[in-house]
Amino acid sequence: MITSTVYYLPGWGGQLNAGLGHALISRGFDITGRETRGDFKDLSFNGQVSQVAQDLQDHFWTTESIVIANSFGGYLFLHAQALLPPYPGKVVLLSPIVGEFGDTQREMNFIPPYPEKLFNLIETKQMTVPLNAEIHTGELDWQSNPAAVKKLGEALSIPVHIVAGAGHGLPKEYVSNVLDCFLI
Repeated sequence: MITSTVYYLPGWGGQLNAGLGHALISRGFDITGRETRGDFKDLSFNGQVSQVAQDLQDHFWTTESIVIANSFGGYLFLHAQALLPPYPGKVVLLSPIVGEFGDTQREMNFIPPYPEKLFNLIETKQMTVPLNAEIHTGELDWQSNPAAVKKLGEALSIPVHIVAGAGHGLPKEYVSNVLDCFLI
């Protein structure tokens, strides 16, 4: 095990001690991070990104540090990374939001703040890349669009794993395996 504390960024409205956070706790890790609820949710998007960047620099800026981000938490991490030098620790992004998405069958869409920013930074070669990262998303994920995620991963040289038959909520068994391999 690399470290006893994981910096965790759950998806929108997610909690640190539920779901994936609970799986981390059950493996003996302490969890810290930011929930998109309460006072943190009340910050502007730029304020949230700045807070994540500050957390990382102040408390998790070592090669032994671990960041796990899910869905919108991945979006926050990527935007925070854009403000920083390459992150030195380990990063796993699960079903990260990488820009605008929609599903005409469900008649749903979501436009996050600055939906084109990550790809604009990549295009202008201004995006900093974490030193040790991997991305996992579902083949059928309409929120973390596999084509967009793959494009982002290729542009940043981050390995992307597309999970066959999976949607936005990756199967628990798959995520458990990722955690067991990643957290060694």
